[in-house]
Amino acid sequence: MKLRRLFQAYGTLHMAEALKLGANRKALYAMVEAGELERLSRGVYRLASLPELAQADLVTVATRVPSGVICLISALAFHELTTQVPHAVDVALPRGAEPPRIDYPPVNVYWFSPKRFSCGIEQHTVDGVTLAVYNREKAVVDAFIYRNKLGLDVAIEALRTWQRTRGSSPDALLECARRCRIASVLQPYLEATL
Repeated sequence: MKLRRLFQAYGTLHMAEALKLGANRKALYAMVEAGELERLSRGVYRLASLPELAQADLVTVATRVPSGVICLISALAFHELTTQVPHAVDVALPRGAEPPRIDYPPVNVYWFSPKRFSCGIEQHTVDGVTLAVYNREKAVVDAFIYRNKLGLDVAIEALRTWQRTRGSSPDALLECARRCRIASVLQPYLEATL
């Protein structure tokens, strides 16, 4: 069946993507009814026979919000820089973008200026889906930008964990902080923890 091959090739698909690739809406709903496809969120489907998703919430949000970037606690958790467990997926959008309409998983949306939004984006493939996630340095910088919302302890924990990881460069962190206009706040904490 053509639809099954599409899902085997792409893994997780949004309804609109499946239709563009030649899928039939009626056949898709029939596969859902038969239990061959599982619904991850409104309009997001995957083969039920595939192995369990490692990052189901991130995959769902990346599929539903292709212009978004995983940020804050979700990015820190993705890079293993925090002990915090994300209760919602934090996603950044460029200022002025339309907020996503997602019923599940819970999503916290943050609108960033164009300069802050474009800084430090990495592409990672998780469960066959490409995720846009802020790199480790940008995740730490964002934790300091949102320290009043997340808690200063979360930002300091992220900074200390980042420093212990291989390849951490204080210069790269400070450059990212300068681009996001928070270097004067971050630098004393960086110097105190070195």
